[in-house]
Amino acid sequence: MSKIWSRDEPESPCINICVIHPDARLCTGCLRSIDEITAWGQMTSDERRAVMEALPKRKPQIQKRRGGRSARLKR
Repeated sequence: MSKIWSRDEPESPCINICVIHPDARLCTGCLRSIDEITAWGQMTSDERRAVMEALPKRKPQIQKRRGGRSARLKR
């Protein structure tokens, strides 16, 4: 592989499931916020790495037990 095409910066965590969770305000696919998704192209490698390191800790924010009919009635 040519050195011209290799990069040291982290790739995007996007997995093409672009749905924003209504409460957490995070993408359910990559777990980034809308602001992080928008700014990703202008971020430095260090900023991208910091976001990537924070992503696994965000998963519990969007994984909630649905609760069936009783959960719908509470809304």
